[in-house]
Amino acid sequence: MAFGLLIIGDEILSGKRADKHLPRVIELLAARGLSLAWVRYVGDDPVRITADLKDALASGDIVFSCGGIGATPDDHTRQCAARALGVSLELHPAARDLIIERMRDVAAEKGLVFDAERADNLHRLNMAMFPQGAGIIPNPYNKIAGFFVHSPSSAGGSVYFVPGFPVMAWPMIEWVLDEHCAHLRRAQGPREQSVIVMGAMEATLTPLMELVETRHPGVKVFSLPSVEHPEWGAHIELGVKGDAADVASAFQTLVQGLRDRNALLGPELVR
Repeated sequence: MAFGLLIIGDEILSGKRADKHLPRVIELLAARGLSLAWVRYVGDDPVRITADLKDALASGDIVFSCGGIGATPDDHTRQCAARALGVSLELHPAARDLIIERMRDVAAEKGLVFDAERADNLHRLNMAMFPQGAGIIPNPYNKIAGFFVHSPSSAGGSVYFVPGFPVMAWPMIEWVLDEHCAHLRRAQGPREQSVIVMGAMEATLTPLMELVETRHPGVKVFSLPSVEHPEWGAHIELGVKGDAADVASAFQTLVQGLRDRNALLGPELVR
């Protein structure tokens, strides 16, 4: 089962804010021996968000969706999730109670009397409107829950919706990984092993790369060319990635093939 990431918001695409979720999600997964398979960015466009959520639900993957679950006019994610599933939004009782609890806490901190019928408090309850059948993700920062949904298809995926704020989103994603995905945790994550090949061209190395993947079907070969480097000049970082046991033997095949071609080799790298 693969992991995907969907990041929603015009502010990311316009450059007003830099995305911080991608590197952090990679770290959270890596700490559990897991890795990210794909990521998508989409603005606050309901049609595009709905289409991306349909793809996510059909993918069979576990997908984290960051952003757009508030209750302002530019927040469309909750509504789009319902459309992608073909269901309606409904007030989630547990999420509603958490919002009310949060509003009571805020009123008490300010020395005010809590008024549940005040217009702004009633509006905040919209953040508990989730697609029918959704479960909730606890928010340790301010108790305003996220939610998750599963595809109605047995082969479909699951999408976990969290706010765009990192201070809320990241602990909520950790909760999902530890509470819903603990069975996927691995003692050792994917491994990369590579070597610097100086003065080479990718076209001449392609047959070797294909040979390595043919002999070692459990690994992927990668090539990262660089046109200038203060020490190595023009070079290619050529390597393999996959499970540790597969990588070791595949890397031996790769290095031997490079030596047979009289390639000029630099340092070896392990990640």
